[in-house]
Amino acid sequence: MQNIRNIAVIAHVDHGKTTLVDGLLQQSGTFEAHKEMAERVMDSNDLERERGITILSKNTAIRYKDHKINIIDTPGHADFGGEVERVLKMVDGVLLLVDAQEGVMPQTKFVLKKAIGLGLRPIVVVNKIDKPAAEPERVVDEMFDLLVALEADEEQLDFPVLYAAARDGYAKWNLEDENKDLTPLFDAILEYVPAPEGSAENTLQIQVFTLDYDNYVGRIGVARIFNGRVKSGEQVLLAKADGESVKGRISKLIGFIGLERMEIDEAEAGDIVAVAGFSAIDVGDTLTDPNDPQPLDPLHIEEPTLSVIFSVNDGPFAGREGKFVTANKLRERLEKEMETNIAMRMEQLGEGSFKVSGRGELQIGILAENMRREGYEFLISRPEVVIKEENGVRMEPYEHLVIDVPEEHSGAVIEKLGRRKAEMTSMTPMPDGTTRIEFEIPARGLIGFRTQFLTDTKGEGVMNHSFLEYRAFVGNVEHRANGALISMENGKALGYSLYNLQERGVLFIKPQTEVYVGMIIGEHSRPNDIEVNPIKGKKLSNVRASGSDDAIVLVPPREMNLERALEWIEDDELVEVTPESIRIRKRYLDPHVRKRMEKQKKA
Repeated sequence: MQNIRNIAVIAHVDHGKTTLVDGLLQQSGTFEAHKEMAERVMDSNDLERERGITILSKNTAIRYKDHKINIIDTPGHADFGGEVERVLKMVDGVLLLVDAQEGVMPQTKFVLKKAIGLGLRPIVVVNKIDKPAAEPERVVDEMFDLLVALEADEEQLDFPVLYAAARDGYAKWNLEDENKDLTPLFDAILEYVPAPEGSAENTLQIQVFTLDYDNYVGRIGVARIFNGRVKSGEQVLLAKADGESVKGRISKLIGFIGLERMEIDEAEAGDIVAVAGFSAIDVGDTLTDPNDPQPLDPLHIEEPTLSVIFSVNDGPFAGREGKFVTANKLRERLEKEMETNIAMRMEQLGEGSFKVSGRGELQIGILAENMRREGYEFLISRPEVVIKEENGVRMEPYEHLVIDVPEEHSGAVIEKLGRRKAEMTSMTPMPDGTTRIEFEIPARGLIGFRTQFLTDTKGEGVMNHSFLEYRAFVGNVEHRANGALISMENGKALGYSLYNLQERGVLFIKPQTEVYVGMIIGEHSRPNDIEVNPIKGKKLSNVRASGSDDAIVLVPPREMNLERALEWIEDDELVEVTPESIRIRKRYLDPHVRKRMEKQKKA
């Protein structure tokens, strides 16, 4: 029997989870000394590295003394809360990281609430104690107050606390101790995380908590063995969440150590392994003994709260830049995503359009960003919240929003959020001169708010939100206040005409950008949409006049990346996504059709 400990590292986004896992991997001797190791080694895909956030939960294992410690690094962003929830069911303890300056944040509350509900005892690691404005004692008090508010039991309230700087690779029990290495943290894991329950002698029970995909072996379920012993090639029964059961063979059994995955012959209760051989395997399914089936309770998976429509690009530039442009290719790629991303749903609406629902703008934005990098070209609509009906009442998702703003900007932010139907629940001055304000707001009210928020706070504000609950639908929420500047011609934009247009509003394009009829080239300074001609050149004559040949000075255009564009558009607009460009356009390019549709809508 192996000595095993299973832990998850949970925290708010950017509090240092992945950096801490790096340190544990290095200092446990899992990597040979001569191996070069990248920074934030667990963030394996390009987007995770660029943005510095974890998107998918990942597991690794280290050996320390005579123990095997399975570690799961979880995402910190609220849109991926569903991942964290499932992972917590697979572990026996959690390392809860808190930033020594920022303290308790919305996602800290969200993940801790789930952990407390499952009866897990946290080991609190106050990270980044080397920050100049760090206040570790205040943060520990905040943690205690939070646990009391979450109705933790006495054992959970008696949590061990370590102080760490994960980037510099040390942890210690007392602030005055010497900065050495992470040994105190390793010892705390062995001492405070209970050994897994269950026995290798009982009937086999393995539950899948996350999925992977391999081109050779198909779907792979990453799972925890709760009871029994499993061998590669063994006959087992797959008990699905809907009651269906399928018999099959385990074609591959994969174990984890460090970043390596290796085939193993057998594993037993308490370990975390990957299993291949079942095409129908899904999150929450149980693999059990076919002669004595004992399925575990299926996992609850959070419902999506936002949806967008992906459709085939039908604009004048369709097929110029993308490799995959047809409805079939789009459907195949979305279906492949649904195989491993269980927090998302997809349904086909008609020829070439698909409704994709997820947990938030970031999650959908990351899917779209990955697709464009792979060579796909498509249109995407404005995000809409998923409305449910309960007992004849329309219900919509609400979010818990926490913002940190400099004091002088708090009035403007509260006023804007009030128009978006937000209710303020608390306001606390912070030691670094900012104010922390908490709100409960309909998820609709947050769509398109971030850009305005950053403008109002001169880029100094920080906002975070996590899903709260479904509540009765409230009336209309204020949308974008300004109209659009729409191109009325096809061709290349000229500096001369853009110079004359820039007093009408903010431009999104540079000179020599190709435009088409119905493409949006900027934001109007007034509430109405206007059609403009960005390709008009200067009339030349053979008469020279002083003053008419002044140099053209253009204001730099507003760069519209994918997330910004999704936030900015309204219901009658679409974002055209290709591997090389992000364009914004009207749904109906023809101005006559647009006017007719507007009349119909009003009627």
